[in-house]
Amino acid sequence: MTIITSEERAVAPTHWSIDRDETSVEFTVKTFWGLMTVHGCFDRFDGSYELGPSGTTIELTIDADSIDTGNPKRDEHLRSTDFFDVDNDAQVRFRSTRVEAVGDEILHVVGNLEVAGIAEPLEFAVTVQPAGDGLALEARTTVDQRRFGMSSGLLGMIRRPATLHVEALLKRDADGRHHD
Repeated sequence: MTIITSEERAVAPTHWSIDRDETSVEFTVKTFWGLMTVHGCFDRFDGSYELGPSGTTIELTIDADSIDTGNPKRDEHLRSTDFFDVDNDAQVRFRSTRVEAVGDEILHVVGNLEVAGIAEPLEFAVTVQPAGDGLALEARTTVDQRRFGMSSGLLGMIRRPATLHVEALLKRDADGRHHD
C-alpha cells in the first residue's frame, strides 16, 4: 500500500483536506420500533488525513446544526437538548488516537467521538484508495446514541444503534500542511 510508507513518515508530515463538494457525512436510524428508517446528513463539516513521523491522524468535525433529514420539525428536535444540544456545543468531533494498516487499502482506526460535549471511544475500518492526486476514504460504523445522552424518543421509538457513513475525497495540500 503506497499510502502509508516508512519513507513518508521519515519526512515532514503530508496532509490531505476534505473536498467538501465531493464528500458526504450521512446517518441512518430506525424509528417506530424498527419499522421505519430515518436517513439524514450533515451539510457542513471539515476533516483531514495526515501522515507524519509519528503515524497517521484522521480528523472529522461536523456542524451538528447543519443536520438535514428532510423534515424541518424533526431536524429542529434533533438540534435540541434531547439529541445534539447545538445551543451548548454544535460541533461533533472525531480524532483518531491510533491508525493501523490491516490489509490492502484497509485501515483500523481507533479514536474518540465527541457529541454534545460527551466523548466516547470509537473504532472502525476505513477503506483508503488513491483517487487521482488525492485519496478516497470510506467508513461505516454504528454508534449507540444513548452513550452521548441522546433520547430514545417517546416510548422508546428510536432504535439503537445509529449507522454513520462517511465517503470522503481528500486533496493533498500543496505544501503538505493544513490551511484553514
